[in-house]
This record gives sequence, C-alpha cells and structure tokens, in this order.
Amino acid sequence: MQRNWGLKALGVLALAVASIAPSIAQDGPVRIGYAISRTGPFAPGAQMTQEPAFILWAEQVNAAGGLNVKGKKRKIELIGIDDRSEVETMVRTVEKLMTTDKVDLILPPWGTGMNFAVMPLLAKHGYPVLAPTATGRKLIEMKNPYFFPLLQQPDRIMRALADMLAAQGVKTVAAIYVDELFGLENIGALEDALKAKGIKLVEKKSHPLDVKDLSPVINDIKSKNPDAFIGLTYPPDTFLVTGQSKQLGFNPKIFYTAVGSAFPIYRDKMGAATVEGVMGIGSWNAKVSAESKTYFDAYVKRFQKEPDRWGSPHAWAGMQILQHAIEKVGLDRKAIRDYIANTEHNTMIGKIRFQNGENVTTPGMVLQWQKGEFEVVWPKDRATAKPVYPKAAWK
Repeated sequence: MQRNWGLKALGVLALAVASIAPSIAQDGPVRIGYAISRTGPFAPGAQMTQEPAFILWAEQVNAAGGLNVKGKKRKIELIGIDDRSEVETMVRTVEKLMTTDKVDLILPPWGTGMNFAVMPLLAKHGYPVLAPTATGRKLIEMKNPYFFPLLQQPDRIMRALADMLAAQGVKTVAAIYVDELFGLENIGALEDALKAKGIKLVEKKSHPLDVKDLSPVINDIKSKNPDAFIGLTYPPDTFLVTGQSKQLGFNPKIFYTAVGSAFPIYRDKMGAATVEGVMGIGSWNAKVSAESKTYFDAYVKRFQKEPDRWGSPHAWAGMQILQHAIEKVGLDRKAIRDYIANTEHNTMIGKIRFQNGENVTTPGMVLQWQKGEFEVVWPKDRATAKPVYPKAAWK
C-alpha cells in the first residue's frame, strides 16, 4: 500500500508539473537569441550599429515592465554570442539557439554576407528576422518569407548617388569595391546608375576584405583625375582609403565611401577637419525628428558614444517593428511574420512598408560630413543640409 501510494503521488506530482509548466513558460522571460561579431574584422561595424541597439531596446522595454504579450508583461532575456566574424561559427550558433536552446525569437547577425548565410535557417525553422545591416538584390531574390532587410537596396542607393552626382555636374567617376557580396552588388548597381546619367566610369578596382594597402590603386586613380571617387567599402577599408588618399594628395571634387562613413569614430579617428566634405552612405541623424534626438541622447548616455547614422537607426526601427508585432499578435512566429509583411510601420526613420520582402518606402540617400555632423544632402526632400561641392582640400 505504501508503494501504491508512492506511485499515485508521483502521478499527481507529474500532472501538477505538467499543468504548471505552460503557465511558467507564458509568464517567464521572452528569450531572444542572436550571434553577433564582438571580435574579428566585423566587430567595429557590429558593435557600432547593431548590438548596442538590441541592448538599449531590451533595457528600455524591461524598465517599462516588459513586453506586452497577450495582455501580460514579460521581461526580455537577450542571449547574445560572439560569432568571431566567422560565417561558420555564426551559422552553428544560430542553429543551436533555434534547435537546442529553442529561443522565442532570433535577431540578425551583422553584414550582408552573414545575413545571406543565415537565411536558410530562418526559412527552415520559421524565425522572422528584420535585418538592419544587409543590402543586396540576391537577398531579395531568394524570396525568403521570413527575412526582411531594412536597408535600402543597392539600386536605390546608387541611383540616389548618381542623381546627386549629375546635379553637381560630375562627368567622370573612379570606383573601388570590396570583393564581397555588398561590394559586388553595389558596383553593378553603380555602373547601371552612372550609365543612365551619362557619367563615365573611368576606373573600377576590387580589393579583398583584409586589404592592408590601397596606395597603388589610389595613385592609379589619381592619374586619371576623375571628378568623383566612389569607395564601395567596409569599415576597415573606408578608414584605409581615406587616410591614404590624404597622404597621397588625392582630393577629387567628390570623395565618397560606404560602410563606416556614417560612424562617429570615422570622424573622431580621422579628425573632423580631415573628413569635412566626405560623402557616404547613410540615412539619418539626430536632426531628423524629436524622436531621433531622444534615441540619440539615450544611446550616448548608455554607451558613452554616438550611434552611427545608417545601420543603428535601422536597427532601432527593426526593434520597434518587432515590438509592435509581438504586442499585436503575441509570440507566434508565423503571425509575427505575417504582421511584418502586411503592415505599414511607423518607425523612427519614417514609415516602412515591405513589398516582396523589400523595404520600398525608405529612399536611397547621400550624406556628407559638415562641421562635425553627417548631414543628409540627397534627396532634397530628406535633406538636413545642402551638399558642399567641390570638397575642400584635405586638412
């Protein structure tokens, strides 16, 4: 009888645990996992544009009581792991987060190539992702229903650039590009955009991700005396080509670099006087709206540094969209995906609407460093300042 009683008690306990477990899951933290570059060549970009936005968002939501999930406030638990800027490490980490750790949601890795690599996992396991640092037509052409790139696509960015060049009277351009998906897609889009405007591309050169010296390329381009220089670069080569161009006295009327141009550390490390007049990819600054200034101030207070003017605001917009989706439909990932795909979203960078996975409302833009701020100079209806042309001599 004692033995039977013990078996019955175990049965009752098992039923009790089974009935309590769903309640615990529903009241516990919302677990959000991600792989991000904290070390390696992608770390400067990732730690400027993405992870701080993730952390600030989670802290602000938790301070307000948590996410509203089906009428209950639930705290956010971020599970971030260093992918060491390695594609294989990132993929293995994300797969473990999905299959073993069974996190509720996944946030994106940094950069176009990394996002391209993770897309099959998103589709296989049904995790919607809003990517703030991935741009490329190949990403859109994969038609992954769970993937939403927030950045403008290369053709939009390069058309805006070509429009601005034509408006300034530019006739000739020389370009370099990083030999990675980002650079390859953007150089193709640039060639098409320049051709449409009747602007001649007098030189184009590729370089590897780990390039250490661009002086031979710069000297070759300098000899061709183009009106404009376009660097379709990642942060390390953005810094490199700027410093070496200054050293070699290469100072075209327009000097434009890509990823990293929007980083405050670019201004601070190179010197505000040096980067004065340099143009680049971006889409935002704190002057855009009162909400933008609030985000800027909160970011500076929390991290003791300024946010960049491109990926960071897009990362924040992505977190805003994700939060709205959760508050509307709960944590069902398919329902979140459908909400993202079929809703026009109000965000800090303006309205965002996706069509076939593409952000079709945020235009391509050109920004320029002027008196310490990366001003939006193109298109005119988004501008916070007028373009300065030609660029002044290096200082």
